[in-house]
Amino acid sequence: MTREVRILLAELLGTMILVIAGCGTAILAGDVVGGTLGIALGFGLGLLVVAYSFGQISGGHVNPAVTVGMIIAGKTEAKDAAWYIIGQVLGAVAGAGIIFLIANDLPGFSTADPVGGGPGFATNGWGDRSPGGFGFLPMVLAETILTGVLMWSVLGTTTRKFSPAASGLAVGMSLTVIHLISIPITNTSVNPARSIGVAIFNSDALAQVAAFIVFPILGALIAAYAWMALYTDDEEAEEPAAA
Repeated sequence: MTREVRILLAELLGTMILVIAGCGTAILAGDVVGGTLGIALGFGLGLLVVAYSFGQISGGHVNPAVTVGMIIAGKTEAKDAAWYIIGQVLGAVAGAGIIFLIANDLPGFSTADPVGGGPGFATNGWGDRSPGGFGFLPMVLAETILTGVLMWSVLGTTTRKFSPAASGLAVGMSLTVIHLISIPITNTSVNPARSIGVAIFNSDALAQVAAFIVFPILGALIAAYAWMALYTDDEEAEEPAAA
């Protein structure tokens, strides 16, 4: 198996697990786990599992925005971008499809049904599709800034002084905090693949899904360039830690 195929498969499986863990918690068990807190932990713990399971193969990006940021920061080779992003999008669709097959067994289930007061099937949105009724500008700020925070935490695990063994925990907890903040605003994307995966099963989400591709990537780019301006070569790791 070639290196490129290993990256694709690792990112596919990792993103599938992340979507099942996070979106699956929201759709199938949101009320049981206590709403926002439980869903946030579903995403954060899911990312922790993925980082330790696939980090040594592909870095465990499981997020196109993170992949773009890692390329800009020189932590991932640009020639591998397609393998990462194709794997991530396919994995997100597969994860959403598995959730759909499970949830569809429930009588009267519809992907348009609200989940915890938010849009159906754990999709993302603003305006009347925002769990808290937040508009376009709050969405832009939340998705851009919080993806930047996620990107910064990922890059933070690549410094020489950071223990690689703690990388999954650090990034997973960062994603948990991000969800605690932004679930009421946009239902939290910070990950274009996650947004695309569930939007395919909810036609109402498709009209807004482009924003959840553009602004997370913008946030990752800002964080990557800021990182390069702040950190010197001797503070950075020679090899990226698992994301």
